[in-house]
Amino acid sequence: MLAEWLSRVGSVIPRGFSRQYILGLLKEQPMTGKEIIDKAILQSDGKWKPSPGLIYPLLGRLLEEELIEETEGGRYKITMRGLDIAADIESVHNVIQKQLDVMLRVGNVGKYMARDLIDRVSSIGSALSSNLDRMTEDERNKYKQFLLTELQKLEGQEKNKEKISVE
Repeated sequence: MLAEWLSRVGSVIPRGFSRQYILGLLKEQPMTGKEIIDKAILQSDGKWKPSPGLIYPLLGRLLEEELIEETEGGRYKITMRGLDIAADIESVHNVIQKQLDVMLRVGNVGKYMARDLIDRVSSIGSALSSNLDRMTEDERNKYKQFLLTELQKLEGQEKNKEKISVE
């Protein structure tokens, strides 16, 4: 089912992914724009070839937002603020992934719900990742709490189903 959804989406990179990808790379080590492009091509086995017209303006926006800074050698490195944003994005991703895992295990009804959820989460996740740095700390905490509460509900439902099937 997931493969079916991915085949519909194709090789299109979701909105906000490039930003998230760059922050993730720069968490590992400082890099130049060219190194970022080369790494993306290498990691995607040539399926994604981000252009300089995508990467350099995005690096400029990340600089303006103080999520990265440029070193004397022309490399970019992530700032503490950038690390915080990257951690928030990763946290939201983990919560959403857990929700999807539960939905995919529910069965046939869950399969259709999961397909719809995947489409919705993809849209929400893309919008969120591109706007997360504009959220206040309070807004991010509220969103995290919401996702965690929903995950707990799903896990509770799954445990109830397991109890019923054991009895």
